[in-house]
Amino acid sequence: MYYIIYPILYLLSLLPFFILYGISDFCALLLCRVFRYRREIIWDNLKIAFPEKTEKERRLIARRFYQYFTDSFIEMLKFISISKKGMSKRTTGTFDIINRLLAEGKNVNLLCGHQFNWEYANLLYSAMLNVPFITIYHPLKNKTFDRLMLKIRSRFGAVLVSSESFGNKMHTVFKNQYALVLAADQSPSNPKRGYWINFFNCPTPFLVGPEKSAVRNKVPVVYVAFKRIKRGHYHFESVLLTENGGNTGRGEITGLYRDELEKAIRSDKPNYLWSHKRFKFEWQPGYGEIIR
Repeated sequence: MYYIIYPILYLLSLLPFFILYGISDFCALLLCRVFRYRREIIWDNLKIAFPEKTEKERRLIARRFYQYFTDSFIEMLKFISISKKGMSKRTTGTFDIINRLLAEGKNVNLLCGHQFNWEYANLLYSAMLNVPFITIYHPLKNKTFDRLMLKIRSRFGAVLVSSESFGNKMHTVFKNQYALVLAADQSPSNPKRGYWINFFNCPTPFLVGPEKSAVRNKVPVVYVAFKRIKRGHYHFESVLLTENGGNTGRGEITGLYRDELEKAIRSDKPNYLWSHKRFKFEWQPGYGEIIR
């Protein structure tokens, strides 16, 4: 099936961006007005995150979110064939902090959130860094599309390690200098095991893994913020959170990450994956203290 689907998608990826974005506009209209894709989840998230906004303002954010959402998939299609030169015309980033840390012989943990378009970031950073750019990913259930996503994401040298095989491969993957990227805004499967931190003034559990990795390995942590300049054009800004994770206290890195993620989201409110339940757990005393 892969050998049937891939050539078709490759030919589609050769279409100019203005045609692909026309398709995206149509798909966004269908998702928003016809299928109402995860409408209640999106609406509930926006009410919690932006209680100061009027209903009309939140509706506008939601409508723009659908466009950003479908654009991200259309752009991913383009990544099947896009060249490094073509990508460089549409993306910029700040690498001074990361390059300095790598030049000092350090490994670096990069933290990001589910802002659009994270697939651009994956291609850009894997192309620009001179050390293995390691991404932990969750395999798709559909084997054909999982293979397709691996091919797209690894085009410019990214090393992808599935979350299922991470434990067995980590000693091999991390034996040389590396830059490890983690999307740190997922909710833990068990709320008792997360760091409870106020996110948009709402107690929310964060994964402990990204912070514990930095503390255990005593590595610097850099946050990467995504900014959509205009349609199909992005800027990625690197912010140093700590020079040495081993010198931080419990929840400190996660709190700093939360601060930067909120700032990035507030600067462009539709540019976040609001279709997933960010606030699905309600804090209870048995979950432990709210750290920040």
